[in-house]
Amino acid sequence: MSETIQYTHKDMASDQEVRWCPGCDDYVILRAVQRALPKIGKKREDIVFISGIGCSSRFPYYVETFGMHSIHGRAAPIATGVKLANPDLSVWMISGDGDSLAIGGNHFIHVLRRNIDLNIILFNNEIYGLTKGQFSPTSKLDQITKTSPYGNTQPPFNAGALAMGANARFFARVSGNSLKEMQTLFVQAEKFRGSALIEVMQNCPIFNEGAFDVYNDRAQRPNTQLFLEHAKPMIFGAEKNKGIVLKGLKLEVVTIGENGVVEEDILIHDAHEPDPTLHTMLVKLVNPIITGIIRSVDELTFGDRFIGQMNARKSAANGKTFNDLVVSGETYYLK
Repeated sequence: MSETIQYTHKDMASDQEVRWCPGCDDYVILRAVQRALPKIGKKREDIVFISGIGCSSRFPYYVETFGMHSIHGRAAPIATGVKLANPDLSVWMISGDGDSLAIGGNHFIHVLRRNIDLNIILFNNEIYGLTKGQFSPTSKLDQITKTSPYGNTQPPFNAGALAMGANARFFARVSGNSLKEMQTLFVQAEKFRGSALIEVMQNCPIFNEGAFDVYNDRAQRPNTQLFLEHAKPMIFGAEKNKGIVLKGLKLEVVTIGENGVVEEDILIHDAHEPDPTLHTMLVKLVNPIITGIIRSVDELTFGDRFIGQMNARKSAANGKTFNDLVVSGETYYLK
């Protein structure tokens, strides 16, 4: 960013009226992004937001950057094209659990597998909000919705486990009402080179009120949520006396000071461990649920590999023009 440009969060807000339901966590996510963008060191014209379809996908209208409100489930390939066409851009993909994990599921897993250098915010409210309350791929079993009036019969996706299965190099999770934590995670995700996925556990006050209350409620959060920090012990609880240990092949919650457990027994978080085994175990925990940066592993991006391959082919090529290419190899002439 030019030294003469000092953005504030107000510079990142467009002149469009923000239209979400009152009480929706989308407002918090938007404010967190607007506060994070001035800290990433990019000019507004070098930032692009690509969205699919859904409540979250109105996002590009509300940030003073370039952007595209695309089609259902197709934000990932469009964002991929933007990034490969201009690798210097900061490209953000905005999507919901229905948009990315249903119709866009194939694109979602492959953008993570390929490690495209994108920042992906997954708004997970465990429901289809824009289309008025149908169950989504993350809706809980037995959940009553407009399309499951007797209870949802389809087991839900765990977005983190799905990401681990697709070999995501960066995965974080955060509460939808945690402005400061979100802001910090968004800055860290943008600095990461590769696909950086942040799942936001957000509330839909109209069609799925209280979906994450047990984790997001400020009174309950200390005992139900463990916010990880790299190289620090996995300790949580209102009294900071609960921790995670590995017993055999399972993670277990223990209380420091009971049954001979001391703080040195508690697992130390290593977000940079290339082996995803422990990260996969962490994303599956539900009591407590794990938030913060669970995985952050540096690896070549798809762009690095693609550009490297193209440069190698160019340097090895005998011809330098299109005509050289046309007449190379086996060529047939019509007389």
